[in-house]
This record gives sequence, structure tokens and C-alpha cells, in this order.
Amino acid sequence: MSLIDSHCHLDRLALEKIGTDLDGVIALAQENGVNQLLCVSINLENFPEVLRISHCYDNVFSSVGVHPSDDGKEPSVALLVRLANDPKIIAIGETGLDYCYNKGDLEWQRERFRVHIRAAHETGKPLIIHTRDAEADTLAIMREEGADKIGGVMHCFTGSLAMAQQCLDLGFYISLSGIVTFKNADELRQVAKMIPENRMLIETDAPYLTPVPKRGKPNHPALVKHIAEHIAEQRKVPFEQIATATTANFHRLFGTMPAP
Repeated sequence: MSLIDSHCHLDRLALEKIGTDLDGVIALAQENGVNQLLCVSINLENFPEVLRISHCYDNVFSSVGVHPSDDGKEPSVALLVRLANDPKIIAIGETGLDYCYNKGDLEWQRERFRVHIRAAHETGKPLIIHTRDAEADTLAIMREEGADKIGGVMHCFTGSLAMAQQCLDLGFYISLSGIVTFKNADELRQVAKMIPENRMLIETDAPYLTPVPKRGKPNHPALVKHIAEHIAEQRKVPFEQIATATTANFHRLFGTMPAP
């Protein structure tokens, strides 16, 4: 049995709270069957650390991108393309729209999203998309910029069934985080039941969104197994089936190979 944490932020883990160093986090993940991880970039200032971590571990990949809520250095298509020219970088993002924590004139955010999609086209690397309270604009920009021609994943999906279906229609994968295990996530559990098995990913988004039954404790990649277990329970299929499917889906989307 092998699992993949398709979205985590190893550079942001509170290691002292987990009680180990990064070597220990990776080892703990492997002890729990999590054999590969994608460490996702959210700004340009910390991107060198994200890339450094991926080069330290054979089973860790990375991405390059600027989160829609980040207020640091603004990316350009040329810069993202240049930074993505590394074999450890397998995706562009995370990018997208967030209208929950950002208010007012958000045209800058929509333009930043377009820049990432254009960089994905130039690099041929899939997108990692974050969307919150911005379903209509997210879908509109994806369509206008031809995101369906490059593909990617809707990370930490919390949208509606209708949103999920439209993302699937655009060829995107849907990734489920610890939120699906939360008591009040009934609608998201319905999404988890309808996603085709060959289009589903799982993620911790660590250090955020610790899944049940570990709520209140630090999140880290080993805990992705609880998300897989919960989805298997909801779909009434064996845990191993979800583990196998989501691992295969990750490799298909990002063009990676299974861990030796």
C-alpha cells in the first residue's frame, strides 16, 4: 500500500510541535505508507527553501507559484518559467482566487492567476489551483486562458457539487484535504462520493487543516492516511482502493514515477 500527499508545505511545519526534525517527518510519513510528497510554493521569497527541501529528499517534489493572498513579490510569466526549469518542479502554483480573505478591487489577483496559467502553458507543467468564495471568476478565467489544455488539480477543494463537475469537465483533478473529515462538511462528503476514482487526489495541506481524529494536533504528511480512510468509508470501498487510485492519479497528472 502506498500513499502520496499531493499538497503540503514542508517549509512551514512547526517541527518543534511535531517533536521531530524534517528527516523525522519524512520518515514518519514513510512509516505510514506515504512514500511521496509534493511541497507547494506559496511565494517567491520562500521558493528557494521549497526547492532546497525537494532536492534533499528523493521522494519530495516541489512547485513554483504565488498564492492568491500573498502580498510579496509579484510573479511574471518569464520568471515563473525560468524558476520552473528544474527537474524537481512538477507544477505551477499554488495559484487561483481567494475572495474570502481579500476584499475590494481584486483585479490584481485575477491578473496574477492569468500569469500562472500562461506560465503553465509555456512550461507544460500542470496547475495547482486554490479557489475560495470565487467559483464563477475562477471558472471564467480557467476557460478564457485555456486551462483545460494544460490541466491540473483543484487543491483542497471546498466548492459545490456544480463547481466540482465543471472542474472535472475542464479535465481537472479534485483534491480532498482534512476538511472532508470535519463534522460540518456534509456537502463536501457528497463531492467526495461523486468524484470519479480516476480523478481524485488526497492531501494534508500541512501544517493546516489537521484531519479527524487528530484535530487540535499539528498536521504533517503522515496524516494523509486518515483522509484516505475517511473517503474509503464514505464511498464504501476498501482503503487500499483509494490509496492505489490516488497514487496512480498523482503520477498520471504530474508525470512522475512511483517511489522505488
